[in-house]
Amino acid sequence: MADVYSYSLQTSKGELKLGDHKDKNILIVNVASRCGLTPQYKDLQALSEKYAGKLEIIGQPCNQFKAQEPGTDDEILLFCQGNYGVTFPIARKGDVNGPEATPLFQYLKSHAEPPVQDIDWNFSKFLIRPGGKIQWFPARSTKVSDVEAAL
Repeated sequence: MADVYSYSLQTSKGELKLGDHKDKNILIVNVASRCGLTPQYKDLQALSEKYAGKLEIIGQPCNQFKAQEPGTDDEILLFCQGNYGVTFPIARKGDVNGPEATPLFQYLKSHAEPPVQDIDWNFSKFLIRPGGKIQWFPARSTKVSDVEAAL
C-alpha cells in the first residue's frame, strides 16, 4: 500500500477507511478487556470527547498478550460501551505482532517513529498526524495524557 491512508479496518458499523480521516489526528490503540491497563478506556473516551472533530480514536482488540481479550467482537464492543461508555470505533479483533498481524499494524510498526519491531503490550498507541507521520507510544511507558501532550 502507498501510505497509511490506504488502509481500512472493519468495525461493527462496517468499514472504517483511514483516508476518510486524513485531516485529523488518528490514534490507533491495541486494546484488551482483561488487562491491568483496561481502565485507559475511560481516558481514551474522555480524549475522544475533548478533541471531537480533531481526533479519531480507534480501538484494535488483540488477544496476543496473555489471552487478555478472549471475547467475540460483539462481546468486546458491549464490554467497552457498557463499562466505559466508549463511543469511538472498535475494530474487529486481530493480531498486532507476528506473521498474522493485520496489514495495518505491519505498516504502522514499520513506518512509526521510532520504528517498532513488536508491540510491547496491550494499550500501545500509534498517533497518525495529518500528512501521515506516525508516532508510537509504548504501553508500558506511556499514558493517555502523554498522547494528549503530543497533540
